Amino acid sequence: MKLIDLNRQGGIGANSLYLLIGDLNILVDCGLNPKTPGVGALPDLSLLRDVELDLIIITHCHLDHIGGLPVVMRQHPKTPVLLTQSSRMLIEKMLHNSANVMQKQKEEDGIPGYPLFTHKEIEGLARRFTGLPFKKVKKIKGKRGEIELMFHPSGHVAGATAVEIHHGMRKIFLTGDVLFEHLRTLKGAHFPIGHFDTLIIETTRGMTERAYGKERVHEIARLIDSINDTIAKGGSFLLPVFALGRMQELLAVFHDARRFGRLIECPIFTGGLGIGLSELFDEVSRKTRDVQFDRRIMHDLKLRKLPKKIVAGQEPHQKGLYLVSSGMLVERTPSYALASGLLGHARNTIGFVGYCDPDTPGGRLLAAKPGASFLFEALNVKAKVRARVERFELSGHAERGELLEFAVQTKARSIVLTHGDPDARDWFKTQLAEQLPKAKVVDPVPLRLYEV
Repeated sequence: MKLIDLNRQGGIGANSLYLLIGDLNILVDCGLNPKTPGVGALPDLSLLRDVELDLIIITHCHLDHIGGLPVVMRQHPKTPVLLTQSSRMLIEKMLHNSANVMQKQKEEDGIPGYPLFTHKEIEGLARRFTGLPFKKVKKIKGKRGEIELMFHPSGHVAGATAVEIHHGMRKIFLTGDVLFEHLRTLKGAHFPIGHFDTLIIETTRGMTERAYGKERVHEIARLIDSINDTIAKGGSFLLPVFALGRMQELLAVFHDARRFGRLIECPIFTGGLGIGLSELFDEVSRKTRDVQFDRRIMHDLKLRKLPKKIVAGQEPHQKGLYLVSSGMLVERTPSYALASGLLGHARNTIGFVGYCDPDTPGGRLLAAKPGASFLFEALNVKAKVRARVERFELSGHAERGELLEFAVQTKARSIVLTHGDPDARDWFKTQLAEQLPKAKVVDPVPLRLYEV
């Protein structure tokens, strides 16, 4: 098998992996880098210019995995796209929202090349999407050979999948983004046990030690306590979240807490893409059983719409719990604007529940010291870090020890490291060298061809 990591900046961002298995050309994911505006956010698709793609596989519907999909589909107009049934139900809404955001960015910032695709284009491409149930074998024929592939639930988010591929006697396993732990709305990953010749594995939390005493149930209790304390003291609590998956999970958690009298009575504000996706999650839940979510949760919580106008650097007039995207406080999102007004007041709290890239505003805020000045550059607002800034260990990615244990039991001859910052990958390289000394461990340099 040959492969190229097309994510030109490496790490976590425009996730896209080209695989040549036998005579079959396969692309796994085609994302956008959330830190890079314009065409530079795409993977380097120029390397596929002379390649006739046989198949595109989508592992899940976060934009760092699908944001560039319409572009590569335009360039390869005959290539089918295979994804899980749940992802098939979610992907169009995610792409349409992305087109809206890019159109707005073009109008406000004049970003060249935006939008990268249009609503009409998404509608035309949708007929090439095929949803495949988990655990069902699919044969893909090339000109001379064929592969068999199967999807396995990988946790992480609704529809997320790992990919098992058989080519002749060779067995390949690609984890995708993984969470082994069960959530309130989603079961954890369920992978096959046993030997694989090649393992392609995510490494997101390679630099994060297992936080003993911070198990999910305890972190949820700590989050609820923090919300109650903040509201009782007259402040507001901002939870920046990913619209897909994390918002629905927390709505279900808050519904449980409110039902059992653990969550203080207060307005809960939310809006945008997350609400539309929550409605869609109800449908996904009923049709696929891959998730457990009921739209009545939103009614029971008496959710309120976000204020129509969020003034940069000013606290919102209404105190309450704000559950809004983006999860990393990316510029020009509701969470970014709200944070600019809440950060300077000690009565407020900003809580993070997922991975934050160190180079995003969310990552920088987590690293900022209390009392320091923090610049919201896109809004031209500077605020002192007076609010509590907290992190709750509720990641959608597996603990490094769990992934390492899975990797070791596969006894893979070749292991390819993906989806992780350099230090995270280094931890896996060190551990795998000790526990699987005969394995060839590859940390691919972007845009370089490897044979494994």
